[in-house]
Amino acid sequence: MTSVLFFAEVVIANSFNHPMPIKISQHFDGGAIVVLRADQPQQIELNIRSDSHADFTQWFYFRLQGARGEACNISLMNAGQATYTNGWKDYQAVASYDRETWFRVPTTYDGQVLRISHKPECDSVYYAYFEPYTWERHLGLLGRAGQSSRVAIEDLGNTVDGRDLNLMVIGNPSAAKKVWVIARQHPGETMAEWFVEGMVDALLDEANPIATQVLQNTVFYVVPNMNPDGAARGNLRTNAAGANLNREWMTPSLETSPEVFLVKNKMHVIGCDLFLDVHGDEALPYNFVAGSEMLDGFTAEQAVEQNKFIANFESASPDFQSKYGYHAGKYSADVLKLASKYVGHTFQCLSLTLELPFKDNANLPNAQTGWNGARSARLGAAILQPILKAFE
Repeated sequence: MTSVLFFAEVVIANSFNHPMPIKISQHFDGGAIVVLRADQPQQIELNIRSDSHADFTQWFYFRLQGARGEACNISLMNAGQATYTNGWKDYQAVASYDRETWFRVPTTYDGQVLRISHKPECDSVYYAYFEPYTWERHLGLLGRAGQSSRVAIEDLGNTVDGRDLNLMVIGNPSAAKKVWVIARQHPGETMAEWFVEGMVDALLDEANPIATQVLQNTVFYVVPNMNPDGAARGNLRTNAAGANLNREWMTPSLETSPEVFLVKNKMHVIGCDLFLDVHGDEALPYNFVAGSEMLDGFTAEQAVEQNKFIANFESASPDFQSKYGYHAGKYSADVLKLASKYVGHTFQCLSLTLELPFKDNANLPNAQTGWNGARSARLGAAILQPILKAFE
């Protein structure tokens, strides 16, 4: 029965105290949920769906209809078996009526079940792990940027499912310094593409003096969405072949990880002086970077350069901090399989993984929205200042 519910929208009428049937659906861009029970708003039971071809379980995104004015209790029954159970501590799910304005709703976790309590004000409401970033918005970003004289849009090739993998070239390709920014290797980390949108919009703003100055001697190579297939499928970490792209950088293939294969090859043709790989962290309620200090041959000069960038980013935005983050040895077993470590080692350049929170910035909390798309975009705009200062 569960497998049937996995593939079909579920409509179950409540004949007791709810006059209209309720409906839970997932068949839209990024949607992901498994319905176990939905016969009454007060007792909706769901499972978080695993990635389409892998066992990562965390991302959810679904639509509830027919529960206007009802005190809904939505239980995610398998949350205790999720990939990152620490992500549920102090976590609040997001909801939206129009998929434009998202807000946090009361959410609790008892060690096994994640429960969302909410009384919808409209006939249709969406719930998600984090504010989604749709394929249509991605195409809109490419289209808007492509109209600027500062931008060229290049097609690198196809994903596993045949979607376009696009590269933005912002600035003069003959510029002395080459900055690469990639986002959403893990597709459920949608805050990463919101960050890129904010950075791109700032770069295209001809009234922005930092953008104008940084583009005088710097060209940006930007891949806003490294994993379009996983994003559309509603995956947390993997592509359509089940590959975790941020473990593919040593030996990517056109068969299972064409996204990394194509970007890596292009980078080797062009070169790289500064690299940022933008992600989201499920557990830590802070914005922070993971550096390259664990790499063999990491010099004192590189340490100074890395610390300077971090300090300048802190000066550029109070939303960024360096007190909380990963310990240097976290990824020692997979180190050169990761994008920022591979690039830092290969190109001997400043190379960082930037992590944004799924929850909130605990230093500057916002009870209504938590950390969200707009705040991610503002942080993206702020990144131009430390990039500018990195090349002074």
